[in-house]
Amino acid sequence: MNLLVFGRNGQVGTELQRALRPLGDVVAVGRSDVDLSRPDALRAFVADRAPDAIINAAAYAHVDLAEDEPELARTVNVDAVRVLAEFARDRGIWLVHYSTDYVFDGVSTSSYTETDATNPLGVYGRTKRDGEVAIAEAGCRHLIFRTSWLHAPHGANFIATILRLARTRDRLRVVADQLGAPTGADVVADVTAQALAQAFTGDVPSGLYHLTCTGATSWYGYARYLLQIAGSHGVKLACGSDGIDPVTSAEYGARAVRPHNSRLDTSKLVRQFNVALPDWRPGVERTVRALIESAT
Repeated sequence: MNLLVFGRNGQVGTELQRALRPLGDVVAVGRSDVDLSRPDALRAFVADRAPDAIINAAAYAHVDLAEDEPELARTVNVDAVRVLAEFARDRGIWLVHYSTDYVFDGVSTSSYTETDATNPLGVYGRTKRDGEVAIAEAGCRHLIFRTSWLHAPHGANFIATILRLARTRDRLRVVADQLGAPTGADVVADVTAQALAQAFTGDVPSGLYHLTCTGATSWYGYARYLLQIAGSHGVKLACGSDGIDPVTSAEYGARAVRPHNSRLDTSKLVRQFNVALPDWRPGVERTVRALIESAT
């Protein structure tokens, strides 16, 4: 079984190289191998490697910058994805793809299900939603996993940013009116491997699934929690958990508007694949500890 993974150096892509190894030969590629902003070259690249499944963990994920680069975001998140989906359809293979909570507007007071109407607030969310549509329209065998608030000991993420800033600043402003579930890239990769193994051996329908850890917090609560962990491990910080100031999204003033509610209902995933999803806190602690150890 030849598994072709896009996004080799990303948070999920890195973890997939570990998690998918029991299923076959994993070939992970990055931008230096093939540029998804050039979809015209992508089909030939994939054909040369003749995969038995494609796992696409690559994306244009610069949420704020996408507002200024909508064409590039669409090329990577929609056009390139359509090429992969059409290839998978023509060869009769599975395509795994990752999407985001940003396809929703966040006005609901409940956790979003897969059947809830999408209404993205910015370019990034729109292109990710349109990528989902492109896969469905292509008609290939597919698993689309929407996830949120990813973190890992590698790559750029909220935990790494907060730890870096807290070492030199005595106070930090963090948004307190957006809710979601911090989700480890390792959890996403492990669930992907379990789902794909079932897809290879059983009767698994193509579909869209929400994949996050359980529970929820705000970015403010998330920042306080991770700094408490860092402090308990003796990390010298200029800003401790009490130095976090809660602010509204409007006060923070990010370039792109984010949903206030990013909570995703994962019950469909749990039923279909019989997976147990962990609470968000232990994964955050693992990532914090790993980042501390790598810095020493």
